[in-house]
Amino acid sequence: MRRRALVFTGPRRASVIDEELGPPAPGQLLVATRVSAISSGTERLVYRGDFPADLPLDDTLPSLAAPAPGAAWSYPLRYGYAAVGRVVAAGDGVAAAWVGRRVFSFQPHGSAFLVAADEAWPVPNGIDDEKAALLANAETAVNVVLDAGPRVGERVAVFGQGVVGLLVTALLARFPLQGLVAVDRLPARAARGRALGAGLVVVVSAAAEARAALGRDGADLAIELTGNPAALNDAIAVTGAEGRVVVGSFYGRKQSALDLGGHFHRGRLTIISSQVSRIGPALSARWDRARRRDVAWELLARTDTSGWITHRFPIGQAEAAYARLDEDAPDMLQLLLTYE
Repeated sequence: MRRRALVFTGPRRASVIDEELGPPAPGQLLVATRVSAISSGTERLVYRGDFPADLPLDDTLPSLAAPAPGAAWSYPLRYGYAAVGRVVAAGDGVAAAWVGRRVFSFQPHGSAFLVAADEAWPVPNGIDDEKAALLANAETAVNVVLDAGPRVGERVAVFGQGVVGLLVTALLARFPLQGLVAVDRLPARAARGRALGAGLVVVVSAAAEARAALGRDGADLAIELTGNPAALNDAIAVTGAEGRVVVGSFYGRKQSALDLGGHFHRGRLTIISSQVSRIGPALSARWDRARRRDVAWELLARTDTSGWITHRFPIGQAEAAYARLDEDAPDMLQLLLTYE
């Protein structure tokens, strides 16, 4: 069959090409894509050319692995990792029951794709295509909370109420915390965070307000998810002595000028890196990606994500979609590409 696929040919240059896609090989599925989610974090860095030049895109995902292990990325390239579609054919050795199933897979944007059967995951009943496209974000949120290790009665601050931040807030709102403060400068995102909190979440627009809401001793735990390096200093500032700061943002080439000479040093704060490609070593004996994925599906099933998809573009209008992403407009939360 023929498909339309997105190719990044240079900084801020996205093209849609038509190409032939062969039949599924043994062990493979042929999937007709329904929707694919555009990442406003890593994918925007790739689009802008701000992805670190010496870093592979993601060697843990077969669809994004470099030609040689550890090889750096370069244009032209295909990117994307949140495709939802329906299986239309199966190769030899794959059960016929796969055909007709809705599946999620970490695949670059395109109207169809070939994938190994063990790299496609059936979408649970009750989760529609658009919500299913948020699975990668949900896995990231679960990983962040696992790395953060919130404790009973803690005061927690979450900086950033994008999709990942909202999902982290939704997870934390189910913990027996003493307080949960969500920080976002955009009123629309703040309102969404408040709606997830079941009375627990206090939403503010600045670090000074967060510190006041957290009380004299500050946060036990702060989580930085804005994608803005300057926000890391804000997260440090609101965290109390011996507290933890989890960095879930990926800054790419953007540099962070950290203020480590005062409160951070005297307060003996800990900064923790959280990245979804790996499960923390303290958990890896009991947790694997399948277990984390099950929790992510459950998080999506229990979370009201209505209104989170703010923009939809047909694949033929992908250039306009990325131009919109590049604007970082205040009314934008999640962009989807759609496919007939």
